[in-house]
Amino acid sequence: MTFPLNLGALIDRDRDPHALALIDLEEGQPPLHYSFGELDAMADAVARSLSAAYSHGERIAVLAANSAQYIATVLGVMRAGLVAVPVNFKFPRALIADVIADSGARVVFSDPPRAADVPPGLQRVVFDYPQRTPLPDDAVTFSAFTGYRDTQPAVPFDAHIPTADEAALILYTSGSTGRPKGVVLSHRSHLWVVETRLAAQSLHDERLLIAAPLFHMNALALGFLALAARATTVLLPQFNARHYIQAIDAWRCTWLTSVPPMIAMMLQERALLAQTDLSSVRYVRMGSAPVSDALLEQIHELLPNAKVINAYGTTEGGPVVFGPHPGGLPTPPRAVGFAHPLVDLRLADENGAPAGEEGELQMRSPGLMNGYHNRPELVRPFTPDGFYRTGDVFQRDADGFYTFVGRRDDMFVSGGENIFPGEVEAVLERHPSIQQACVVPVADDIKGTKPVAFVVLKAGASLAAEDVKRFTLRHAPAYQHPRHVWLVDAIPLASTSKVDRTTLKRVAAERVAADPSVRRQPQK
Repeated sequence: MTFPLNLGALIDRDRDPHALALIDLEEGQPPLHYSFGELDAMADAVARSLSAAYSHGERIAVLAANSAQYIATVLGVMRAGLVAVPVNFKFPRALIADVIADSGARVVFSDPPRAADVPPGLQRVVFDYPQRTPLPDDAVTFSAFTGYRDTQPAVPFDAHIPTADEAALILYTSGSTGRPKGVVLSHRSHLWVVETRLAAQSLHDERLLIAAPLFHMNALALGFLALAARATTVLLPQFNARHYIQAIDAWRCTWLTSVPPMIAMMLQERALLAQTDLSSVRYVRMGSAPVSDALLEQIHELLPNAKVINAYGTTEGGPVVFGPHPGGLPTPPRAVGFAHPLVDLRLADENGAPAGEEGELQMRSPGLMNGYHNRPELVRPFTPDGFYRTGDVFQRDADGFYTFVGRRDDMFVSGGENIFPGEVEAVLERHPSIQQACVVPVADDIKGTKPVAFVVLKAGASLAAEDVKRFTLRHAPAYQHPRHVWLVDAIPLASTSKVDRTTLKRVAAERVAADPSVRRQPQK
């Protein structure tokens, strides 16, 4: 395709408008099917209504679960020359208000369940899904605001032509380690992302399943890619393991995008998996968190027809970072690939000096963000020569393959030894009875901090906490073994479907403080 200048104009109007673009699986409702022409017309209706009411560059927030109207809204906002701000609806109401206020948005599109979370004083446009609760008095429905009535307008909307680095999106970080930051992304950067990914692999014949939230880069970037590729997207409002499995079977999905905790939760549904046909799956793209050898083995057993892609990307740097080896060497199981030919990569130590085999990943590419919105107090995460400092630690082997070690922020020191939780979790998940593990630090009077672990067993398995400790001591350095192990039914996920380490750190500290068996050394 000939790529547009506006990220919102990814739907090719020269192709068949009746081809199936999207299957919207709203929970408890019949599936809704949208052609590319219908989705394009809906986005045009959004763009036309917004351009008549708001000035170029103003921000428009979206606070909702995944839906066709969500995607059309984001496209329409960008077509109109405005800036789309997808907001994490799983944030507490006060934090939602802070994020929307920080963005400067004057209107918020929401679905009915989140309409009450829109801060007072802002215009509310509510998506046209069956009303479970009465709408606020000052809200207007999506169809009333846009005039969209399932018919394509006679005159298509001409998308705004952006300047070189003009903002298209602001995506807010999760805020797990502080106030959320608004990542400003340009039209040009993410059109480059789409074009580069399509050049590597055509998705035209694929049917993609998206259940990760569209306020997160993982899902949103794939949604853009599917539109440009003319692939069909099957869209769940949000992730539910049973619904995810059933959608693969019912709609013969061929391409899955997920984070490792989502797959781990799928694997717990053994009875459902036993009666479900997953043979349609050809690709599983894992991202946003490290994947262990044990989980990879289980995925291959569950989906023997699928190629598993262990991917990496960041909101600030985009999803185009790594690729295949130029010499055709196979990628090691846990590696994320070789440096993409259009991306400059290097490793640096904690002082920013060049590192050898292990260090913080720094990257430079056309897909980088413009910067953080409205945060002049933050140190810019760019080096003087234009590399983005990711904060992620990687190892690089002799063949040039990169393997994720852990977030520098997640690393903790125990008795002088650096511990990356992901390394310990990978060891724990090699145990045949363990499905998932999360390691976090707790305070210790002698060592400063020490590792503890939350463990989910495989269905039907039985294991004692002491067995877990002994297994770790046999297979890892002694300083890495968890001093406390708690067997739990599930590990909580943050709003982006990653493991919620902040909550687990708090729970671990509370459990250790309440444990009378813990003998504390006197303070010196």
